[in-house]
Amino acid sequence: MLFDTKNIKEFSKTQYNKIRNFLLSDKSREFLIFLFFVVVSFCFWGLKMLDDNYQTEFTIPLKLKNVPKDVIITSELQNEVKVRVEDRGTVLMNYMLGRSFLPVFIDFEEYKKSGPNVIVPHSELIKKVLAQLNTSTKLTSLLPDSIGFIYSEGIMKKVPVMTNGKITPAMQYYISDIKISPDSVIVYAPQYVLNDIQSAYISPLDCENISEETKRNVMLKRIEGAKFEPSTCNVSISVDMYSEKTLEIPIEGIDFPKGKTLRTFPSKAQVTLQVGLKDYQAISASDFCINVDYNDINTKKEKVKLKVKSYTDKVSHIRINPSEVEYLIEETSNTATEDEK
Repeated sequence: MLFDTKNIKEFSKTQYNKIRNFLLSDKSREFLIFLFFVVVSFCFWGLKMLDDNYQTEFTIPLKLKNVPKDVIITSELQNEVKVRVEDRGTVLMNYMLGRSFLPVFIDFEEYKKSGPNVIVPHSELIKKVLAQLNTSTKLTSLLPDSIGFIYSEGIMKKVPVMTNGKITPAMQYYISDIKISPDSVIVYAPQYVLNDIQSAYISPLDCENISEETKRNVMLKRIEGAKFEPSTCNVSISVDMYSEKTLEIPIEGIDFPKGKTLRTFPSKAQVTLQVGLKDYQAISASDFCINVDYNDINTKKEKVKLKVKSYTDKVSHIRINPSEVEYLIEETSNTATEDEK
């Protein structure tokens, strides 16, 4: 061992003697006497300073009490008030170090007769705060100037939840589905507030350039005087990748008079479209119809434009090739028509 018990005792004794000799020396005594008077002077200076008047700021908690079970507080009371006071330094030091302020209680029973929108008078708040202060303390300000709360006596309705924000897919992707769970919520509010609420909106949700399924838990956007149950929703955004598909669709004439038939060259057109991978196999030629309307034909032109008359909403960016075709309107004799009948 580097040190044994004997060596430790001798080292301690040596250090003690050095410190003792230093403190009993003439120079050390003079320094200690000087330091003593400095400390005494500082104490007198501090006491004089504390005897002067100062201003400082405190926060006092606010609480609501005696709320009936059938009452829903739809706009909560503020949590605290800020008070600015003036007094001698010793009193303010006592506030800061030796005393904690009790909550200021707002009794629901005292204000329920004023209606669902309650405003607590500023003078009442001042009285409740002054009750906790020394008589010598001057209250210079109390913020906020007015506090209050809104309540509902069980009045409610069910409303749908709507999305809110900017949701965009990445290149070659599209938003295939947006699910909100729950898709509707209960809203509690006074009748005059409830009348204007037709839906609940989630807080702005910004999801840009997403290329995979995205899930978020989001708060519902607050409405003054209303309380939503639940107050949050789960949003699931599904995306799918686009793929191109080409189909051959027959060209049909519509609104042609009796005895007239349309023939086009070619008789079919190619339709190229974009569709999500999950719906790729389900899309077929039967989902589309390419028509030529008799009323749109200009007999002075040799070609007629093609239009996709009907298609499923699962596809986008539809293109027809060719976009125009040559045509011929054949007339059928009335005799032939009558014989067929």
